[in-house]
Amino acid sequence: MVAQPAVAEQQTDGEPTFPPYRGPAFLSYGFRPFFLGGALFAAAVVLFWVALFAGHIQAEFLYPAREWHVHEMLFGFIPALIAGFLLTAMPNWTDRLPLRGVPLLALFLLWMTGRLLMTSPWLGAAASAVIDGAFLVALALYVWREILAAGCWDRSPIGVLVSFFACANIAFHLSVLRGSPPDLPERLGLAVMTVMLTVIGGRLTSTFTIEYLEERNETKLPAVFTRFDAAVMLLVLLAVFMWVIQPEGTWTGTALIVAGLASLVRLIRWGGWKTLGEPLVFILNVGYGWVGLYLVALGAAVLGIGFHPANAVHLLTSGAMGTMTLAVMTRASLGHTGRPRHADRLTVAIYLLITAGTLLRIFAPNVETPTVLTHGMLGLSAIGWSGAYLLFAVHYGPYLVRPSLDE
Repeated sequence: MVAQPAVAEQQTDGEPTFPPYRGPAFLSYGFRPFFLGGALFAAAVVLFWVALFAGHIQAEFLYPAREWHVHEMLFGFIPALIAGFLLTAMPNWTDRLPLRGVPLLALFLLWMTGRLLMTSPWLGAAASAVIDGAFLVALALYVWREILAAGCWDRSPIGVLVSFFACANIAFHLSVLRGSPPDLPERLGLAVMTVMLTVIGGRLTSTFTIEYLEERNETKLPAVFTRFDAAVMLLVLLAVFMWVIQPEGTWTGTALIVAGLASLVRLIRWGGWKTLGEPLVFILNVGYGWVGLYLVALGAAVLGIGFHPANAVHLLTSGAMGTMTLAVMTRASLGHTGRPRHADRLTVAIYLLITAGTLLRIFAPNVETPTVLTHGMLGLSAIGWSGAYLLFAVHYGPYLVRPSLDE
C-alpha cells in the first residue's frame, strides 16, 4: 500500500481534504464502525439487563450483575460513541489524516473484545480487566498524539477528560477485583461525562443552534461562547468534583443545584425552542437540557428531596448521554456521508423513542424494592431506549457501511 502523507493536502471551506481512501468504506472514518457497533450494543445490552433484573433470565458475568450493568453502560457503550466522535473530529481539528483501515479495525476489535470478556469471563478477571482498560488508554494516547503533532493545545481539555475517563475505568476494575464497592470510580466516570457534555455538547448545541437561527435571519443572536458559558463550565466542574469527593455533603447538593440552574439558563439563552422546525438541531438542545435537569435532580437527591438518587443519575445516563449521543450520531452520519443534514421521519422516531424511554426510566417507582409496576415501566423504558438505538442501526447502518455520496 502506498504510504499516505501525515497531513491534509489542502483546505476547502475550512475542512481538510485528505487523499482518497481505497479500502472498505466501513473503515474510512471512525464514526462508521463505532457508531454502528455502539448502537447495536446499546440496543442489546439494555434489554438484556432489564430481563435479568426482572428475573426472566440468569447469567454469570465477569463481575456481579449490578457492577456489570454499570460498567457496560458507562465504560463500554459510551466509550464507543466517544471514539466515533473523536476519531472523526480530530482530523478536522488537526488537519491530520484520520485513523483508517487496519489501525481503525484493530481499535474497534479491542473495544469489542472488552465487551465479550466482560460478559463471558473465560479469560480470567485480571486479563479481561487489562484488555478492557486498554481501549480507553489507547483512545487517550491517540488524542494526545494528535494534539502534540498538530500543536492544537486548545483541544488539550479533551485529552484531559478522556485520560480521566480511562483512569476511572481502571479504578473501577481495581475496586471490583479487590472486592470493594466501585462507588468512587463510578462517580468519577459520571463526573467526567457531565463535564464532557457541558463542554463539548454545549459547544455543539450553541454553534448549530445559532447557525440555524442565522440562516433564518433571526436577530439579537447570542454569541456562541462568552464569559457566562465559561463560568457555567467552572460551576459544573466544581460541583461534580465536590460530588466525587463528598457525595452526601450539604454544600455538594447546593453546588449541584446551582450548577444545574446555571446550565438551564445557558440553554435558554441560546433560544433552542426556535429550532423545533429542524429536529436535528432541536434534539441537541433537548440533550443539553437533560444535563441541567440531572444536576438539579442529583443535588436535590443529595439534600434528601425529590428524586431517588438512582433515578436522578438516569437523567444523565439515559437522558443526557442517550439523547446527546444520538443527536451527534445522526447529524455526523448524515453530514459525513454526503447527505443533507435534515431529520427525516425515522430520525424523528429515534428521538421520540429515546425521550420516551428516558421519561419512563426516571419516573419508575421503587427501584430498590421493585413492584410489578416498576418492572413494567422498566420494560417499556428499555423497549423505547433500546429501540432508538436499534432504529438508528437499521436506518443509518446502510449509510455507515457504504461509500459516501460525495465520493
